[in-house]
Order: sequence, then C-alpha cells, then structure tokens
Amino acid sequence: MLESYSRAWIEIDHDAIGHNLDQVQKLVGKTKIMAIVKANAYGHGDIAVAKACQAWGVDFFGVSSVDEALRLRQAGIQENILILGYTPEEHWHYLYEQNITQSLCSYAYACKLNAYAKAHNVIIHAHCKVDTGMNRTGILYQPQEKHLDDIIQAYHLDHIQVDGIFSHFPVSDDLGEDAATFTKRQIALFNEVIDQLKEHGIDPGLTHLQNSYGILNYQDLGYDYCRPGLLPLGLTSDDQIPIASQPDFIPILSLYANVSVVKWIQPGMSVSYGRHFIATKPTKVATMSIGYADGLPRLVSNQGLEVLVHGQRCPLIGNICMDQCMIDVTNVEDVQEGDTVCLIGYQGNEHVTMDAITRKAHTINNELASTLGARVPRLKKR
Repeated sequence: MLESYSRAWIEIDHDAIGHNLDQVQKLVGKTKIMAIVKANAYGHGDIAVAKACQAWGVDFFGVSSVDEALRLRQAGIQENILILGYTPEEHWHYLYEQNITQSLCSYAYACKLNAYAKAHNVIIHAHCKVDTGMNRTGILYQPQEKHLDDIIQAYHLDHIQVDGIFSHFPVSDDLGEDAATFTKRQIALFNEVIDQLKEHGIDPGLTHLQNSYGILNYQDLGYDYCRPGLLPLGLTSDDQIPIASQPDFIPILSLYANVSVVKWIQPGMSVSYGRHFIATKPTKVATMSIGYADGLPRLVSNQGLEVLVHGQRCPLIGNICMDQCMIDVTNVEDVQEGDTVCLIGYQGNEHVTMDAITRKAHTINNELASTLGARVPRLKKR
C-alpha cells in the first residue's frame, strides 16, 4: 500500500488515546482496562492503537481471533492477550507457543482443549466465559438454567489453567427500565457465580464484565478489568444514545479524500448510476476519490449527507460508486482538483462526525469503523 495523504486516507490522533483512557479510568475507579483491539481496532489500526494503549499502561488486550493475537505478538506486544472468540483446533498450538489466553466458549470446548493440551503435555491458559443472558457463547448461568457444575469442572481441568472469568452485556446501552433490570440481573448472576466458586474453594481469578456501555452506564462495579473497545478511540456506538455519565472523549479518526474533477452541469443533466439526482439549476459538481470500496456506505446515497470543502458543508449527490462519489459545491469558491474533502473530522470551523454517516446508513459506529476499506491508509495525524 502507498501510504500517502492523497486520494483517500485516514488520519489517527494517537495522542488522544491516552486522554480517552484517562476518561475511562475516571469512570471505573480502580478497575483496570483491558483494551479491545479486535477487527483492526475497529478499523483504526490495531498495532498503532495497541502500542498507544501500552504506552499509557494497558497490560491486557482483547481480540476476536488467533490471527489478531498473532499480529500483536509479531509487533512486539508481550502483554496478556485474551481471544474472546472461537479458535479452531488446527490453531491451538499457537495458544501455548505464543502465551495467548483462550476464552472457553462452552464446557464441551473446554474439554476438547484440555484433551489436546494433555496429549501435547502443555498447559493452556484460559478465561471461563459465563453466559448470563447474551446467549451467544459461554457456559449457561441464567435463572432458567444454571450449569454451575460445568463452570466448576472447567476450573478443575488438569491441563487448562483458568486465570479468569467473564460475561457480556447485550443491553447495557439502554437506560430503559426493562433493559436496566436485565443488566442488573446479569450483574447479580455473575456475582453469584463468583461467590459459588469461592464457596467451593476455587479462586475465580481475574473478573471482567463491562463492555463500553457497561462502563458508561454502570461505571465502577469493582471487577478486576473492564473491556472498552470504542471508548479509547473516542467513540460510542451512536452519540445520540443517552448515557449515565459525561466523559470528555476525543474521536481519534478523521477521514479525507481528494477532489479529482470539478465541472458545471445544466438543468436536466443527471449524476451517477440510476440518475437519482437530476439538476434543476446550474450546479457545480466535484468528484471525490472515495467510494463504497473505501468504506463509505452506498446506503447513504441521496440522503443529504454533508462533507466539508474549504470548511463549508456540501451535500453528496447521486449514488455513491465503488471508488468515487459526487458532491454539490455550487456555493464554494475556487474548488479545484487536488483539494481536500473532509468526511469525518474538522475543517475550518466546521465538524462532521462518523455518527452522521452511521445514522444515515442505519447502523452503528462499531460497524462503520470496522468496515473502512483496507486500501485506505491509516496515517498519523498531521
């Protein structure tokens, strides 16, 4: 990849990560931070983000898969790494070779992993996932069905060293009564499991439960770690979702593209595939060198999304193409080929957010950031 501030590019303010981690720490008190850098740190660049977190003092990282863990190890990250998702048997050798901690997504999975470790005469480190209500992975522990024996037996496997226990919130982002009741029930169930383990003479190890909204809305629950993903990046899933705290986050990502062509079109002339924009008056159109293959969702076409040119707001017009899209710059003087367009970030006195794109795409920042194109370089903020 040619890494240059041209065509389409992302600028990352790595210095702001420390500020954002400070904001998280204020919310959770003495609880430590496990930085979740899965999916290329939500599209922000996993290695650079992890190293900025490391410099701040983060000593535990969470990823989704073994290949993500190996990327961190190959980049010199020697801190603890927890794989939150599934690792297939063919890759189990990396767990002990690279000192990577595996989540136990079920008791059956834990038993298979233990048999493998025993056959290879090794110890594999793990955290026990408890399913308190997400019903995705983990050993069931819900009011309707409590598999406490399986959790206890997981700790007794002779070639698995269970160093911690965790669960996950599905509705901690919702302050409504039903969601809050459900989340508080999850907290009670998780605490109940921890107490039961202790009553059976088992050290549960490191405890962690809170995702980003669990941090924002439930703050200091007293566990060993919390697991923010978007928060160190200065984002929430949507800045219009109400939260029960007032952190001062700084978004670290800005997205830019160049103007490639400027032309005037006359009434009756159309723009882009489908002819969804037809000029009703003389219109100055600029083509941007960015499209849906770069992560700008085609779904936001013709919805009035605005970008910044010379610090002025300009609407997208016509369908977004794979590599290009068009904007109306009629009211902006002296626009020319090579000019910089800001799609996310600041330009002049104006500001455009990732959230604005996300809402028009009917999704969340988690998805939009994670799908920013691999061909768009992540560069240091100038």
